Amino acid sequence: MATTTQIEWTDATWNPVTGCSKITRGCDFCYAERFSERFRGVQGHPFENGFDLTLRPERLRQPVSWREPRRVFVNSMSDLFHKDVPRPFIDSVFDTMEEANWHTFQVLTKRSSLMVRYLRGRYGAGLAPPHIWLGVSVEDARNTIRLKHLRAAQASVRFVSFEPLLGPVGNVDLTGIDWAIIGGESGPQARPLAEEWAVAIHEQCRLDRVAFFFKQWGGVRPKSGGRLFRGREWNEYPRIQKRKPAVSSQTALDCRAAQPFDERP
Repeated sequence: MATTTQIEWTDATWNPVTGCSKITRGCDFCYAERFSERFRGVQGHPFENGFDLTLRPERLRQPVSWREPRRVFVNSMSDLFHKDVPRPFIDSVFDTMEEANWHTFQVLTKRSSLMVRYLRGRYGAGLAPPHIWLGVSVEDARNTIRLKHLRAAQASVRFVSFEPLLGPVGNVDLTGIDWAIIGGESGPQARPLAEEWAVAIHEQCRLDRVAFFFKQWGGVRPKSGGRLFRGREWNEYPRIQKRKPAVSSQTALDCRAAQPFDERP
């Protein structure tokens, strides 16, 4: 876990999994891959194996020992719902997040259909607890299907990261979404973010009453283009309504099995 981060919309990062594989053009110049591959072959370094998918069970309990409440970006160096991450390992990540409920966990994925399937299996007809935010990355119009998946997810809080925003997304439907982040690509091969793409998303956020966070214009370095959008910084976060957290489907079954029939809800 990193107790500080340069990612503007979170306070800390937690990486029980590192490494990934590319699935869409938003992955082309992945910052996590670029960083990890610098250390491939360096014996004893955490990224000795570069950006190969790596489970890190020794990190699973880290957030429990961190007592100060934080926003925690989960797997900033990977994707929790990668097809090669075993379900029992994902279960362990969720077990920790549910236990460490004084933090806010931000889980972001491009594997949106796998996320939906997992949440349905874990929470059944209920919702993930409101301190676990579930989100998807959308880089262009081709990948807006992830928004449809997100709206179907058993999540109390849903968010979308339009980063790196590589093209117009069209007339997106943001109903049922709580928070939207926009960011331009950074790095030596950064592709530019057109202002009209960001303006269109911002207008849709206003129509659908979605909290709006403008992360960066991007460039060779993340801060190259600054953060001002329409003359100001936008740092909105969703307003979270207190809802009764759902329990995992297995926990619900265990609880019901332990109760006399006439005490069941």
